Amino acid sequence: MKLSEYSKYDGLGLAKLVRDKEVTPNELLETSIEGIKELNPKLNCVYNILYEQALKEISNGLPDGPFRGVPFLIKEVVLHAAGVPVNMGSYLAEGLVFPYDTELMSRFRKAGLVTIGTTPTPEFAYNATTEATFYGPTRNPWNTNHSPGGSSGGSAASIAAGIVPLAHANDGGGSIRIPASCNGLVGLKPTRGRTPTGPDYGEPLNGIGIEFALTKTVRDAASLLDSVAGSDPGCYAYAEPPQRPYSEEININPGKLRIAWMDNPLSGVSVDQECKDVLYETVKLCEDLGHEMVEASPKIDVEMFSLATLRIWAANLANMMDGVATLLQRTPSEDNLEATSWACYKFGKEMKASELLQALDIYTLVSRSVGNFFTNFDLLLSPTTARPPLPLGELNANAPGVDAKQWTEQIFTYAPFTNLFNTTGQPAISLPLGWSKGGLPIGMQFAARFADEATLFRLASQLEQSCPWKDKSPPVHF
Repeated sequence: MKLSEYSKYDGLGLAKLVRDKEVTPNELLETSIEGIKELNPKLNCVYNILYEQALKEISNGLPDGPFRGVPFLIKEVVLHAAGVPVNMGSYLAEGLVFPYDTELMSRFRKAGLVTIGTTPTPEFAYNATTEATFYGPTRNPWNTNHSPGGSSGGSAASIAAGIVPLAHANDGGGSIRIPASCNGLVGLKPTRGRTPTGPDYGEPLNGIGIEFALTKTVRDAASLLDSVAGSDPGCYAYAEPPQRPYSEEININPGKLRIAWMDNPLSGVSVDQECKDVLYETVKLCEDLGHEMVEASPKIDVEMFSLATLRIWAANLANMMDGVATLLQRTPSEDNLEATSWACYKFGKEMKASELLQALDIYTLVSRSVGNFFTNFDLLLSPTTARPPLPLGELNANAPGVDAKQWTEQIFTYAPFTNLFNTTGQPAISLPLGWSKGGLPIGMQFAARFADEATLFRLASQLEQSCPWKDKSPPVHF
């Protein structure tokens, strides 16, 4: 199969070719590996190639799932596959291997996906770009001098370049939606509790971390969520099951929705005019589709919310680093951590337990306020990021003298709209609805009520049909 032909398909499209015996899983594997060899030197978007493991997986017989035979990549943090190193973008975690699959990894396999490699992440996933010292910078296929976003930037760049049609990603503050925006992809952060986190985690990052994937198309996201959704044994996070499969929701007209929209974040940071222009175009598009558009936004105590975010992330980063260090018999230090990770580690270790509990109480107050706001609206629309994709090096994790508070502010100055819905647990999706004058993608974020991915899928499908993006390709592409 030619690379140029392969890269035109989404995941379900490739799976149909396999079912119809027009192509074999082995042929798809060989094509995707060829793509890595051709494009990875330009992008640095794949770290560990799992060719032999993928061959074995195919020869053992693939499950008859909706993505049978489709090449897939996994991000090197939280999720892990048996025997595959999960380096977390850090010399502290280098070589960490688990002898078992996480539950989500098992479900990806049951869906028929063939894992062909792993993708870079910023160190311990705490950055809105993917430039860990451990891997070197991952580059954006739309402009290799720019960032693909983070923390799932390796997965996003691989999809945008056509190496795979979908890839694992996770989101603790925007890490699915930010790279989706930067690379012209569909990036859904599901509801808290929608996807499994076991057996290693209950609620990652005190419930703000969510596992899923990035995709080219809305239908791939819907079908994949159908395949992997549902709690696993012992999980105490719960999302109400959907009324019907999400793959059916995309064929249902959303009707007239009442959609709030905001062009400035609650934090008050400035938003690039090009991002605002795409927002206004999206508001007009939604009005033309028959939806009621209202300029409105929730009200929260921004200063307390920002402090709570710092405390929750720092406490969890310190705990994660200590856990990794124990498993590998190492000690966290300035020698094996980037400067900002070391700053966050020290901040987290110095925190009082009461300060973490106060942060969780603040998150509860925020969730209550936002939940009340959504009693009057079906969705909330905003830009996904405050600027188009950043130049490489702008979010520098090794910048001297940057403390944990300053680092957290830098990350969420670039991505001030996303973190709110990690806090509340609500589903949110970034859709590629615009491009900058320089040809860089600009995503728009829609957030729905808790457990209401159905409405997101209905609207996302309607928007995809109104302004299709699947066939748009970046300069670095097959």
